Amino acid sequence: MNQILIFRTSVDAQKHVQQVAALFKSIKLIKHWSFDLDDCDRILRVVSLNILPETIENMLRTEGIYCEHMEYEL
Repeated sequence: MNQILIFRTSVDAQKHVQQVAALFKSIKLIKHWSFDLDDCDRILRVVSLNILPETIENMLRTEGIYCEHMEYEL
């Protein structure tokens, strides 16, 4: 079953989006992802199959990108 994860990030330029694209393209558990750079928290939305939020956070942090999982309820 797909899960939706929401993250607050420091991504503010297209080059960062391209960095994330390069990271995510090899991860088969990630089905879709997108950024809302107009949002003040520069939201990253990830649709995946059972990936831990910490995995995403750690991947982005190794690239020098701040990333914090945001809890939410539907």
